[in-house]
Amino acid sequence: MPSASKLRGASRLAIDATTGITDLVEAMHAQIGRVPLSGLVYGSVRGVTRLVGGGLDLSLAALAPLLDRAESTRSDALVAALNGLLGDYLEASANPLATAMGLHPLVAGASGPPLVLLHGLCMNEAQWRRDGADFPGALAALGYRPLGLRYNSGRAIWRNGAELAALLEELPGPITLLGHSMGGLVARSAIAQAGRGRWPRRLARLVTLGTPHLGAPLERGGQQLQQLLAVSPYSRPLAALAARRSAGIRDLRHASLLEADADRASRIPLPAGVACYAVAATTAGKPTGSPARWLGDGLVPVASALGQHREAARRLAFTDTALFTGLGHLALQTDAAVLQRLQGWLRS
Repeated sequence: MPSASKLRGASRLAIDATTGITDLVEAMHAQIGRVPLSGLVYGSVRGVTRLVGGGLDLSLAALAPLLDRAESTRSDALVAALNGLLGDYLEASANPLATAMGLHPLVAGASGPPLVLLHGLCMNEAQWRRDGADFPGALAALGYRPLGLRYNSGRAIWRNGAELAALLEELPGPITLLGHSMGGLVARSAIAQAGRGRWPRRLARLVTLGTPHLGAPLERGGQQLQQLLAVSPYSRPLAALAARRSAGIRDLRHASLLEADADRASRIPLPAGVACYAVAATTAGKPTGSPARWLGDGLVPVASALGQHREAARRLAFTDTALFTGLGHLALQTDAAVLQRLQGWLRS
């Protein structure tokens, strides 16, 4: 995405945010003071904000030839984070910051069967290489062609799944999908929505790293916060701000994979005839007791990452699983022992 487009998108996002905060402050004044304030004051703030926004957009467009030379990995990471937090809004408002889905080669000159790497929330495909680790390079050495899926992680999971299902029709088989965190849910959603597509018959393996197959407790906490804020008339306006979490984040609450499953857990088994593997991590050094009670990786519980539900009908029958101790959620993309296990599963 050109830098000029990123900056124009950022300016529009800032304008929308300022206008939204104005609405928020006006609502809080009405609740706390119970004295109607002049609508002219708030209307003026909104009007000036939009006027300034229009000027920024025109100025940045004029600077486009210079700004287009200023691409950076850091700005791409920032855009990915914004998409995770507000991606559904960016898309709905046609903001240039909204990330378009696409497959990107991760290892120059690599050939062989495609290995699609799906990043997690607020991330992008470049972050499979960081902290000295190079998962794409190591997997390319096994004879794969690593392709990074770039997508707007703030969209509803089912929307990304549907678009990915259509995109994978263009790939020759056999296909391997490797998803970290939300990426594993997007992969499963794509499989469930493939319909009569040909690529699911060419799907050889599905591997997930720290994927919340049974939901993520932290998103449930966000829902509870929103409900608590709505109790008091003084904090009620803030509930709207808490509700601004993207559709993608809200889908993590129950691991909702289909449009019909909004705000509830999807009951979708793993694909038949496909080798499916799951990796979980726990920050604890030596977990004790049953897996259902183990601490997770800081974001995803062990039981959720391994699909171990107390109801037999909701358990996921993985071909093989692995649990790594003393690791956090993001370390699943950089840890040498995790990479070694992936190489063992994908070597054949």
